[in-house]
Amino acid sequence: MSEAAVPAPPAPVVNAPRRRRHSFVRDVLFGERQAVVGTIVIVFFTLVAVLAPHIAPYSVTQQTCAPYAGLSGKHLLGCDDGGIDMFSELMWGARVSLIVGFAAAVVAMVIGGGVGVVSGFFGGRTDIVLMRITDYFLVIPDIPLMIVFAALFGRHLLNIIIIIAIIYWTSTARLIRAQVKSLRERVFVKRSRALGASNTRLIFKHVLPQVTPLLIANTVLMVAIAMFAETYVAFLGLGDPTQLSWGLLISNAFQGGAMFRHAWWAIVTPGLCVTIVILACTIVGQSMEDAMNPRLKVGHLSVKRFGLRPIPTMRPAPGRWREE
Repeated sequence: MSEAAVPAPPAPVVNAPRRRRHSFVRDVLFGERQAVVGTIVIVFFTLVAVLAPHIAPYSVTQQTCAPYAGLSGKHLLGCDDGGIDMFSELMWGARVSLIVGFAAAVVAMVIGGGVGVVSGFFGGRTDIVLMRITDYFLVIPDIPLMIVFAALFGRHLLNIIIIIAIIYWTSTARLIRAQVKSLRERVFVKRSRALGASNTRLIFKHVLPQVTPLLIANTVLMVAIAMFAETYVAFLGLGDPTQLSWGLLISNAFQGGAMFRHAWWAIVTPGLCVTIVILACTIVGQSMEDAMNPRLKVGHLSVKRFGLRPIPTMRPAPGRWREE
């Protein structure tokens, strides 16, 4: 009597490791120490701006001390030319500066990203027309264009955001265009096109997911540029005079003669806040760009990872180079 064939036990199923949802935050924002510091700085100033109506010690519309009063226990950062507490003004000014920076960066990302994707994907006459328009915006000086826009459309906060976005979308467009022109020649895009995929599906299914990390990193870097632009726009008197910002504080200090009265705190403190936030955005943006683009991790492409290897010392073999 032959024995029945015993079926082999099923092979154990090995579950593939699931990608954690917080891998982006862990790898990009918390992957490097400098990125952690930059993120903490941005979050800190954002919380200060949001909670300014509740944590500001004094009102920014009423005089609470003498004009250009120095630093004291009641006024940690002194007062301005109108006798208003500078510490409270810095809290309220952070709201407008951050709103303009983030909003202008998002608008510039939408305009520049859209132009770059369309120009790089379709090419031909579309590419020529869009790139010539981009070149025209590149060669126009920033300050005269801001003066013209402010004179025509007014100095409202929304107009300032649109002006900054219109001026600085060009760099995003050229960067995304170069990336898209490389992507459209990849094998997976050509295979999808051969299978009958439409241009809309190719753009939203294959192209945009590939350029989105680069677009996000460039947007964070654009926040720093937009905040700096808002600062010197307000300093030149082109900003909204009804909205308190760090640039407007610096402008009021210069117009009120803070330098002649040795009231350095009226100029240094808002300028220092602008500098710190710009540096934090730059650090986070560069860290995101390095983490999302592995090619930048090579020493000659990444500035912060660049280093010189020590030259190996030549040691003579034993028994050689003996003195006679």
